Amino acid sequence: MIPSVMVRKFTVEEYHRLAKAGILTEDDRVELIEGVLFQMPPIGSAHAGSVDRLTMRLAPALQGRCIVRVQSPIRLGPYSEPQPDLTLLRPRADFYASAHPGPSDVLLVIEVAESSADYDREHKLPLYGQAGIPEAWVVDLARGEVVVGRDPSPEGYRTVRIARRGETLSPLAFPDLALPVEEILG
Repeated sequence: MIPSVMVRKFTVEEYHRLAKAGILTEDDRVELIEGVLFQMPPIGSAHAGSVDRLTMRLAPALQGRCIVRVQSPIRLGPYSEPQPDLTLLRPRADFYASAHPGPSDVLLVIEVAESSADYDREHKLPLYGQAGIPEAWVVDLARGEVVVGRDPSPEGYRTVRIARRGETLSPLAFPDLALPVEEILG
């Protein structure tokens, strides 16, 4: 007879201790999502180019209005610390050096997906909505579309729509910034 299997969830603090102990290194591409360590796929050139293009577009346009953070952690609670590709954060004098930003610090999360679009849509997008982040985008390079989640709730985003080439997106926090979907997708 096979005993029942239990899944052990890690807290964010335990996750950090794994790194301090050298069990996880900076070269390990992992994220803590709902207490589970997920190994992320290697970053492909299309993915990297998309992140760089968005960074080059957003950083100058939003200078002094927010912090544009690239592939760095945000803490969503005791069991989740994802590392979105881009995050627009409320300005803070210490640039979040004293602690990773939490949901109330985040204005927009952008995930770029070359091979992980289904995972980002089905797991990360609802997670961001449940955490109360006002807006999240999944840039799906394979499908050539941007999934936009808005109006967060305990179940995820109440409003999810698809933006395609020919359309323009503006972050809720910065309605004056118009980004053509072609430019987002590259």
